Amino acid sequence: MVGCKFGGRVRRLAASAFASCLLALIAPAIAAHAEAIKLGSITAANVGPVYVAVAKGYFAAEGLQVELVSFDAAQPVAVAVASGAIDFGVSATSAGFFSLAGQGPLRIISGFYSEAPSFHNFAIVASDHASEAGLKSYKDIANRAVATTQIGSPVHYSLALLAEKYRFDLQSIRLLPLQGIPNMLSALIGNQADAAIITASAITPALQAGQVKLLGWVGDETPWQTAVTFTTMKALNDRSNTVQAFLRAFRKGAKDYHDAFTGPDEKRADGPTAPEILAIVAKYVNLTPEQVRLGVAYVDPDARLDVADIRHQVEWFKSQKMLKDDVNANAVMDMRYVIARPTK
Repeated sequence: MVGCKFGGRVRRLAASAFASCLLALIAPAIAAHAEAIKLGSITAANVGPVYVAVAKGYFAAEGLQVELVSFDAAQPVAVAVASGAIDFGVSATSAGFFSLAGQGPLRIISGFYSEAPSFHNFAIVASDHASEAGLKSYKDIANRAVATTQIGSPVHYSLALLAEKYRFDLQSIRLLPLQGIPNMLSALIGNQADAAIITASAITPALQAGQVKLLGWVGDETPWQTAVTFTTMKALNDRSNTVQAFLRAFRKGAKDYHDAFTGPDEKRADGPTAPEILAIVAKYVNLTPEQVRLGVAYVDPDARLDVADIRHQVEWFKSQKMLKDDVNANAVMDMRYVIARPTK
C-alpha cells in the first residue's frame, strides 16, 4: 500500500500530489486487469501516432496492454490480422488488403496517414546508376525497373497516379517485387533497381549518405489516403468495447502527432510539442529526431478516413484485375467505427 501525507505548508500542491498518489495506488490494479492485444505495422516514422499512444500511456489508460509486432511490408500485416495472429493492424492499403477486406474477414475502422502536399512520407528516388543514365524526372521512370514490396502494393498504386498525371505508360515499367523494404533498399543502393517509391524514414539515411537521388515526394504530386487501421469482423462484432477503447487511444496519439507537425493551414510546420513527439518516434524507429523530422506524414487529428479515395483505390485495383469484380468498395469499411473526412 502506498501512503500519502499532506502537510499544511504544501496545501497548494495537494491536488496534484493526491492525483499522483491515486495513480500509484490504482496503476498495479489497471495493469493486472489490462487486456493484452497485438498491434502490427512496419517499423517506420509514419507509424508515429501508434508510438505516441503507447509511450504516453493512452492505450494503458483504456485498459489495453499493447504488444507491437513489426513486419517488413504492408501485406503481411493484413494477413496476420486476418489469420488471428494479431488483433489490429495499421498499414498502407494494397490489392491484397482490399481482397481480404472485400471478400474476407478484414474491415477498415479509421484513417491513418495520408499523402499530402508539403508532407514527406513516400519518397520517389532513383539509384545512382539510373540517375547518371538520365533518370531525372517522373516521366523518365517509364521503361525502368522499379523496386516494390509486391505487385498491387502502395508503390504500385502511387506509380499509377504518377503515370496518369505525367502521361507515361505504366505498363512499360518493370516492377521488381522484393517482398520487403530492406530488400528494396539493397536493390537501390546496389543499382539492381532503377527507382523506388519508399518511406522517408527508410530512405533518409541513404539520401544523406548520397547513395540514392531524390526525385520528389508523392504527397506533393498525387495526394491519397495511404494507410488505415483495421481489424476483423469477428472483433468488431464480438469485442466492440475493445475496438472502441483501441480507437479512443489511437485517436489521442493521432491528435498529438498532427498538432506537433501541422500548421493552422494543414501544411507541414513544427509546433511547440514537435521536439517531444520527434523524440518518441525516433526511439521506436532507431533514427535521430532530425532524421524523423525529414519524413513526417500527414495524419488527420481525428484519424478520419477519406472514404471517397478508398472507393477510388478499390475501383482502380479492380480495373487492373487485381481484385474480383464483385468486391464492393463500401464493404471494406465498417461505418459503425469509421469517421469520414468531409469531401472537398
